[in-house]
Amino acid sequence: MGLESLKARLKGYRALYTLPNDADKEEHREAKLSSAWRLVLATLPGLVLAAVVCSVFFATMASVRRPAPSACTDPTIRQEWRALTRAEKREFIRAVNVLAQVPSRWRENGTVYDDFAVLHGAIGSWAHRSASFLPWHRYTLILYEAALREHAGFKGHIPYWDWSLDWMDLANSSIWSSDDGFGGDGDPSGPIVVGDGRCLLDGPFAHLRPILYNHTFTQHCLARGFHDGETMGRLSGEAYKPEKMGEILREPTYKGFARQLEIYLHGSLHQSVNGDFQAMTAANDPLFYVHHAQLDRVWWRWQQMRPGVRLFEYEGKHMFNSTGHASLDDVLLYGGFAEDMPVAKVMNTEGGFLCYKY
Repeated sequence: MGLESLKARLKGYRALYTLPNDADKEEHREAKLSSAWRLVLATLPGLVLAAVVCSVFFATMASVRRPAPSACTDPTIRQEWRALTRAEKREFIRAVNVLAQVPSRWRENGTVYDDFAVLHGAIGSWAHRSASFLPWHRYTLILYEAALREHAGFKGHIPYWDWSLDWMDLANSSIWSSDDGFGGDGDPSGPIVVGDGRCLLDGPFAHLRPILYNHTFTQHCLARGFHDGETMGRLSGEAYKPEKMGEILREPTYKGFARQLEIYLHGSLHQSVNGDFQAMTAANDPLFYVHHAQLDRVWWRWQQMRPGVRLFEYEGKHMFNSTGHASLDDVLLYGGFAEDMPVAKVMNTEGGFLCYKY
């Protein structure tokens, strides 16, 4: 990415995250930051610049609390959605909806629920197509779980959706239940809202009104648009059939495994569900978290196949569009939303800093 195009992109981001009807505050902030911005733009390489600028987005936000490190003697066990009791499902749903009522730490008309979508859209995008894809999302799930505990008194753990159990007919999985699931497809007769998706018809999240889509401020209904090729209302399950799952788990290197997982297991669902799920702000859809918990589980399974080697096997590009090589000494960036995190600390889910398994 050239310096001028990066400047333009960052200018757009800053305009987006300005408080509405608050010109005086922005003028003051502009004066305060202008000299620093000129220095940064003139001296830092593009990728480092992007990471530094991302921290401006959350500069006034109190960091999300992270769990205190301790020895992992009794790891929690994350469960598949269908293994939860009806009460446990409803408790998770309740906690997610509470986040959509807690005021944002950075925008007047946003919520903590929106903050996570902004985090993924503005900062998490740099973790895609790189070695950091898996550890960045692993720790983001930890932060999300911590937010559920802090704001909603949630006592459980993030569940995962094992889509490989539904690969023959993903669109009819019980995950889409309107009663104790995530709701189903968008209204097929309604107008397209965002990402080829339409407003949800039912379910416990149909009332959600995200404030951001990709990099555009636009409050809208939560949208989905199930699509399998030219067939509306269906979801492609090809990536999740047993043969493909086995092929990915047999990848001998972290670089090859992470690439296959991101392209097929990760990307297929995002591009089939559509709507909010299609964008970099996919965290607008609560489905994001059970999807990424399953991706984390697949990584965990791959690690457990050769734990002596794979618990700390890490290679590839440092970050999106980077030419640098990944290292366990790399730092996962959260731009002030939470403390930046060394990759090495989140490689082992039972290493002490983290303490869970599947």
